[in-house]
Amino acid sequence: MDYSSFVVIFIVLIALAFDFINGFHDSANSIATVVSTRVLSPRYAVIWAAFFNFVAAFLLGTQLAKTIGTGIINPAIVDNHLIIAALGGAICWNLVTWWFGLPSSSSHALIGGLIGAGLVKGGIEILVWKGIIKTVSFIILSPAIGMALGLLFMAIVLNVSRGGTVASANRVFRKLQLLSAAVYSLSHGMNDAQKTMGIIAIVLFSNGYLGSKLYIPFWVIILCYLVIALGTMAGGWRIVKTMGMKITKLQPMGGFCAETAAATSIIGASLAGIPVSTTHTITGAIVGVGSTGRLSAIRWGVAGKIVWAWILTIPVSAFISAAIYLSLERLW
Repeated sequence: MDYSSFVVIFIVLIALAFDFINGFHDSANSIATVVSTRVLSPRYAVIWAAFFNFVAAFLLGTQLAKTIGTGIINPAIVDNHLIIAALGGAICWNLVTWWFGLPSSSSHALIGGLIGAGLVKGGIEILVWKGIIKTVSFIILSPAIGMALGLLFMAIVLNVSRGGTVASANRVFRKLQLLSAAVYSLSHGMNDAQKTMGIIAIVLFSNGYLGSKLYIPFWVIILCYLVIALGTMAGGWRIVKTMGMKITKLQPMGGFCAETAAATSIIGASLAGIPVSTTHTITGAIVGVGSTGRLSAIRWGVAGKIVWAWILTIPVSAFISAAIYLSLERLW
């Protein structure tokens, strides 16, 4: 094995580490509602979520991976240092927000990493503004859509079940929430595993392993879905507590509506090739569901801290990435 091949393998392993941490960090998105409503225990919830994370590999193309590969920065300027720096910035921010129990976006951390290292290497002209604007606009749109759908679904369900008792409704929705949790985990896998696929494809392409056209090899698809599923099984319990218990109190009916609303939004974005934040979407859906009762049911102080984490994700991960890139250029 020559030196360049060794470097490529090293970078792919870093990308897979990001994929694992993504699943670990975002497992809260997939299981927080189903755990907080006590429909599943944490152990069975992560197994359930991980299984459907992986199944998503066989249900969607690679539109979103191509957006990450070519839609944020000009792929012509990508080199090994840039990719290592981008992944490093994203991993650092994910670990910081996990430590403080804040549900931030792994997607936006990765995009911030690409932007930070890209700016240092090539200047502002290497940014693909169409893809960046589309992605950044969904920092606002994805939680807003999740909130609107969560509010709508909860209102519909409350009206449909108003003739029954709370106990009978909970019995029905405890079963239905298994389905909604599965669909949400599918949507999470569809959206988030593709980001790592896009990064690995860039590495292979820039090092001449894909020929003249950037595409996603099948082994990359399977590997990325498998690793994110393993990360989900590891579980980021600090964020589970924030998502499932600190924002608002959920019953099985509300958990079903929140997961269904978020899954609907994420699947639509994935089909359109838009790298949205699954974290933003499920958080918005939970807030929408909680607000159907009364606005005071939402712990707005917690929600405010989460929003600040969202705002800081891209600039902070970009700064960390830029610093790593400069260090690599001097030392390696």
